[in-house]
Amino acid sequence: MHLWFNRTFSSVYAAIGLIKQADVTNEFTITYSHPNPHAAAQRVADQFLLEPRDLRGEEYVDWCLQTCIDRKVDLFWPGHEARLIAEHKARFEAQGTRVMNVATPEVLRLLNDKAQFCAEVQLSDAFPAEYRVFTCVAEFDAAYAELKVRFPRLCVKPSISVYGLGFGILDEERNAAQLLIAGEQYKVGLQDFRRGLADMGECKPMLLMEYLEGPEYSVDCVGNAGVVVAAVPRKKSPLAGYGQTIECDPVIMQAVKELTRQFQLNGIYNVQFKETQGKPRLLEINARMSGGIAMACQAGPNLPYLAVKGFVDGFDKLEVSAIDQGIRVMEISVPITIASV
Repeated sequence: MHLWFNRTFSSVYAAIGLIKQADVTNEFTITYSHPNPHAAAQRVADQFLLEPRDLRGEEYVDWCLQTCIDRKVDLFWPGHEARLIAEHKARFEAQGTRVMNVATPEVLRLLNDKAQFCAEVQLSDAFPAEYRVFTCVAEFDAAYAELKVRFPRLCVKPSISVYGLGFGILDEERNAAQLLIAGEQYKVGLQDFRRGLADMGECKPMLLMEYLEGPEYSVDCVGNAGVVVAAVPRKKSPLAGYGQTIECDPVIMQAVKELTRQFQLNGIYNVQFKETQGKPRLLEINARMSGGIAMACQAGPNLPYLAVKGFVDGFDKLEVSAIDQGIRVMEISVPITIASV
């Protein structure tokens, strides 16, 4: 069975390693591709393919399809251009390649837009933070006046973003210089922010939100047609070096089931929550493996292998390990030599 991962986030290194660790019968041959000839994941894959750098959109999809034909790929796990590849899924399947998509193209588009996603979510508990969308200083001022009387701290973030880029907690007392000197990485001066908005005129859609104070939960999941197969929640410590705790909060586990069913999620995905006043609240769904996937697998279930094996043989035949609750996990960086000059 030939499995192909195209370029994606760095967690693919751990995912390939975990699949090979569990694949004791060598059922899977794994190819990894990337435009960087020194991409780390080639060290654990069986084969490495150098991707062209200049292909975009439909041209990239065509290249992927031809690669599947030329290399006789049985199973394609897309990272880069996953939504566009999902739109062309029938083309891949027509020539014998099955595609592992987390959701339909429409749902993938929705999950990528935080404002639209929060508007569509249906949960019995763990509701998203309250928010307002703004694209100019007037809309921001109106939203700020409405939310500030109800919540002590507010934050902003782009409606479409990854890795928390663009997130900032609004500080009413200090300016940009004071915050920079104080080393406040995720804070932005309120008046500085307003002046910047006014100078811009219009900006891409942004969210003004209530700030959730407590610890964050990251839940790594495997789903099949809207049913949770396995879900491992990691509670992150606010202190660096303290690791993360495997903690199956019942409210979070129920919310993951409801979200998986509502959006008919498949394969591996990640759901994030943040606690406030002792209760978890939904942040977002990432339609991909998280950076902490290997830490989650320390708790028992080998999530990447379960996703692949279930997709190939049927999820009803899987044996899913029990979750070792209460353990503390962390990752340790290890230096390697990737090439000689």
